[in-house]
Amino acid sequence: MTRPTGRALRLTVLVGENDTWHHRPLYTEIVHRAHAAGLAGASVFRGVEGFGASSVVHTSRLLSLSEDLPVAVVIVDAEDRVRAFLPRLDGLLGDGLVTLDPCEIVRPAPREETP
Repeated sequence: MTRPTGRALRLTVLVGENDTWHHRPLYTEIVHRAHAAGLAGASVFRGVEGFGASSVVHTSRLLSLSEDLPVAVVIVDAEDRVRAFLPRLDGLLGDGLVTLDPCEIVRPAPREETP
């Protein structure tokens, strides 16, 4: 049985796969800043297809002209910790998009040992 453990805030940062910060992927920089800030965790998800402010559709389909796929960095932690992290994104994003969503943390019950 799962059990709720509390309210949290989900931060999602949407950037392009080819976006960089000082010669490294931008999503890597965001993850490392989140880690340095002591946040609970961060995950990076590569999109299959999408478009943003440029209105150019980026897709992973064969024969596509674009390989700059959308990437989402997702961070979940207590609201005060996520909001305190936001200034660390200043100056990084260019055309990126940042969203905040309230969420609830749910932890699964521990696995039962099988003989």
